[in-house]
Amino acid sequence: MNTMQWIPFLTLLEKEIKRFVRVARQTLLIPIVNSGLYLFIFGVNLGDKIALNGVEHYLAFLIPGILMMGCLNNAFQNSSSSIGSSRFHGDLEDLRVVPLSPIQIALAMSIGGLARGAAVAVLIFLMGEVFYWYTLGDYLTIQHPIYLAYFIVTGGLVFSALGIAVGFWAKNFDQMSAVGGFILLPLIYLGGVFFSIEQLHPIWQTISRINPMLYFINGVRYGVVGHSDVDIGVALIFTFATTIFLYWLAVRSIRNGLYARW
Repeated sequence: MNTMQWIPFLTLLEKEIKRFVRVARQTLLIPIVNSGLYLFIFGVNLGDKIALNGVEHYLAFLIPGILMMGCLNNAFQNSSSSIGSSRFHGDLEDLRVVPLSPIQIALAMSIGGLARGAAVAVLIFLMGEVFYWYTLGDYLTIQHPIYLAYFIVTGGLVFSALGIAVGFWAKNFDQMSAVGGFILLPLIYLGGVFFSIEQLHPIWQTISRINPMLYFINGVRYGVVGHSDVDIGVALIFTFATTIFLYWLAVRSIRNGLYARW
């Protein structure tokens, strides 16, 4: 990408970021309120009644899971809603004439989704610190910041890329909502946000290990508290491979979708 190509790339990226910043009450405040309810109800009120191996308090186990859930969900919503609204208003066809390849378009939109997901993740972590201090009189220290950053970046990029693919596949907003509500959200919940798979029957542990969300969520948990239900090396490899595959799928969707007749 030469110097002149950076201008349309950065312009598209700026557009994706401004989209969710302009409606911050919907894109940032609502996820924070929902996450705060999870932390208060499960972490603060029920935390003393739940014991897990490898963590001092259930709230320390819950905060990374809620953090990653917010990141993944919002990254997906940002890119999928961007494609959906652009198709509805006819703006998506403008991408046909910009001097950007499908690879560059996918990257700009994926980073935009990552920006929203990471912003939500940071806000949730700060709120979690408040709950942690209120409950235990101490602050939750990040054990492995590099691992934490890696899994947040890869998770945000993966779900942003998936949102691009779903945005081009879906014929309307109902189909996009169905994918998020009936497929992605259950996978996130069953990926170990609220519980450790060590508490499950061995058969269900095996099934859970097929769920890719398990590796993203436990990777973030390892970065924060140093505990994971899966081998962190396996999580690194699996999440990297998933990132490559979903980015390829997003590029393919853009290449096929931009020049299709709707």
